[in-house]
Amino acid sequence: AVREHVLRAGKALLTPTPRLREGFLLLDPARLWPDQIKKAATIAGAAKFGRPVSLDDLPSIDLIVVGTVAISLAGSRVGKGEGYAELEYATLRQLGRIDAKVPIATTVHDVQVVEAIPMEAFDVPVDIIVTPTRVLRTPGNLPKPTGILWDRLAPERLEAMPVLKGLRGGSGT
Repeated sequence: AVREHVLRAGKALLTPTPRLREGFLLLDPARLWPDQIKKAATIAGAAKFGRPVSLDDLPSIDLIVVGTVAISLAGSRVGKGEGYAELEYATLRQLGRIDAKVPIATTVHDVQVVEAIPMEAFDVPVDIIVTPTRVLRTPGNLPKPTGILWDRLAPERLEAMPVLKGLRGGSGT
């Protein structure tokens, strides 16, 4: 729903490919017919209607939306547990495409907002929490990763994600 809303608002949408295997896709609402937007907002639709964008050609990013399973009022979050949102964020920071000022938002049900969640150095905190009944701003004082923590990245992740392998080797492709 968030992706569809972004596209209907006429904003470009940058979305990672599943597991960051193919990098990022850019969806330009100006290139979509109104009846294509709902489909384009899905994972399969992004693959069909989006165009691959090289890391060197990533557009300006003014908001990041991450998936969340549970979140604290402080902004610490738990995703599905595989760390892809963290790797996507770290990749964008590593490339200098975003900084700590770019707001990070999430959408959850009210019951997913919890008292506290511990954080690791690679975890990405959230600035804005949207539930069906309220919009919350976190204090924004949790540290955001400045890039990829290579020493914490398993070698099999590099093999599974060519984007990371390229970054590690110094290539921006």
